[in-house]
Amino acid sequence: MATTPKARTSIRFAIPQTLGEVQGKAAALQAYLSQALGKPAEVVIPTSYETLAKDLLGGKVDAAWAPPFVCARIEAMGVRVLVRGVRDGASTYRAVLLCRKDANVTKDTLQGTSAVWSDRDSVGGYLLPMAWLRDQGHDPAKLFFKQDFVGNYRAALELVAKGSVDVTSVFAPAKGQELGGVAELWPGHEGAFRALAVTDESPNDGVAVSMSMGAAAVSELEKVLLAMKETAEGARVLKDLFHADRFEPAPRMGYRALYRVALASL
Repeated sequence: MATTPKARTSIRFAIPQTLGEVQGKAAALQAYLSQALGKPAEVVIPTSYETLAKDLLGGKVDAAWAPPFVCARIEAMGVRVLVRGVRDGASTYRAVLLCRKDANVTKDTLQGTSAVWSDRDSVGGYLLPMAWLRDQGHDPAKLFFKQDFVGNYRAALELVAKGSVDVTSVFAPAKGQELGGVAELWPGHEGAFRALAVTDESPNDGVAVSMSMGAAAVSELEKVLLAMKETAEGARVLKDLFHADRFEPAPRMGYRALYRVALASL
């Protein structure tokens, strides 16, 4: 006689590898969630945004830190985005196209250059710059002689810094320092890069929860995430892993306007 699988008593939380060197930061989040929730937590790192979304939709993970376009896509399929990050008082961000500081490249001389991006579903690392380029009248497929995806922002920055590739893109604050994303992703290397262009704004990344997660567990997780800023350990995880000062409740269906950005990238 077949037995019914026991419900998982732990929580499995996914974070994208595009954040760069996350193993140690993942361990810190795992320890924090385990203590705050009072039950075992497991933090996993899917190989791509696509895998992250599939794992969340399939119930393989209970919650996931996802970029805006992934949030938009899974919201349309019934998934709830629970909270979103707030950075420097803003719940939106931009993308900045970068080149090496000493490169002979401008936003008007991109024809024939090479580009490297973090992930096809990354808003700051691909979708926003694609939308900006199309708004400027460019067809990215014809503009660049080569485009590659390397999985995370840091790897893309390193290739540009070495001169192996001409252009990349990272997230940037909604207001203020254009190279702020570089400062967070590769501290001390801001001076190696120059901003070529800044895009329109996008909602910040958010934490989405699986449809198979019970209402009580969702409510408990929401309380823990919203309270992270109140402890030194939580604030450190917010800054180091999520690049955020705090979380705020995400408005229902707040990401779907980003489909226009996704379509502009095709």
